[in-house]
Amino acid sequence: MTDKARVVETRNIQTKRLTVHARMAGEGFPVVLVHGNCSSSAFFDTLLTRLPKGLRGIAPDLRGYGDTEPKPIDATRGMRDHSDDVASLLDTLGISRALFVAHSAGAGVVMQLAIDHPERVAGLVLEAPVSPYGFGGTKDADGTPCWPDFAGSGGGTANPDFVQRLAKKDRSTEAQTSPRNVMNGCYVKPPFKSANEEMLLDSVLSTRVGDAHYPGTFEKSPHWPGVAPGTTGMNNSFAPKYFNLSAFASIPQKPDVLWIRGADDVIVSDTSLFDFGYLGKLGAIPGWPGEDKYPPQPMILQTRKLFERYAANGGRFSEEVLPDTGHSPHVEKPQEFERLAFAFLQEHAR
Repeated sequence: MTDKARVVETRNIQTKRLTVHARMAGEGFPVVLVHGNCSSSAFFDTLLTRLPKGLRGIAPDLRGYGDTEPKPIDATRGMRDHSDDVASLLDTLGISRALFVAHSAGAGVVMQLAIDHPERVAGLVLEAPVSPYGFGGTKDADGTPCWPDFAGSGGGTANPDFVQRLAKKDRSTEAQTSPRNVMNGCYVKPPFKSANEEMLLDSVLSTRVGDAHYPGTFEKSPHWPGVAPGTTGMNNSFAPKYFNLSAFASIPQKPDVLWIRGADDVIVSDTSLFDFGYLGKLGAIPGWPGEDKYPPQPMILQTRKLFERYAANGGRFSEEVLPDTGHSPHVEKPQEFERLAFAFLQEHAR
């Protein structure tokens, strides 16, 4: 689908909001690629080199990641700090309308952008998207909170040892919670390892750690598991207290959506190993109050039901599930991912 490999260039772009570091490749209709949590635009480096002719790839580092200016994240705005940053980048580059490819939490960013600026979105490729009701603390297809304070979501849910190792830029394999082991064990399905493992680990380690960035602040809660969202930082920005994409189903202009996910994703899943409800059910976190009060979050069901409402309102979506694949299909199964995504991008580049 590509006539030759594209050269990836990096730029620092001063927008009205902050200085954005971005990777760019190709010429033509703009495609904005938005990375997920604990990563950066480097996760799209290979994909950028393979974009079909006629597409211009733009992959920014979100604030708090990579080399973008690390302004703090106001989580009370949900993911709007990030989506407004992306919109401001488009303004600076003179782009009125673009296609989007977004991974994991990045999908929350671009779906929020679509809610706020639907006229700017020509199409969405959503890869392993975060639930429209955030991560943790909700139940059922409509994202009903398990507790009134959304306990079990936000900055307090991050593994503290992983956070410390991330801050120390630990490259070892000495502990299950080392960034390298988390990347190889959860971002992808073992035993897969990328040929670009060191570059991807650099990307993970570019995460800014602290109250203003990853994972953010938290509050103590009287409800199991004892932590509720704070007001700053990345993990709070997609806590359901502040983040809810239900309005996506009724946006006035409805770009087509291609949803791609791995069948064996352990991060965004109805049985996520990062969800306190599922970990409690497994017995990994003591005191679980039971299925009736705090079931595993049905993340896939929540996303599918939102897209079905979107379709009922006149939108279109398709769901593609790649077998034997984890959280990062574009890294693990590049040919399969590109076959689906590139055909979609070429069809909608107008």
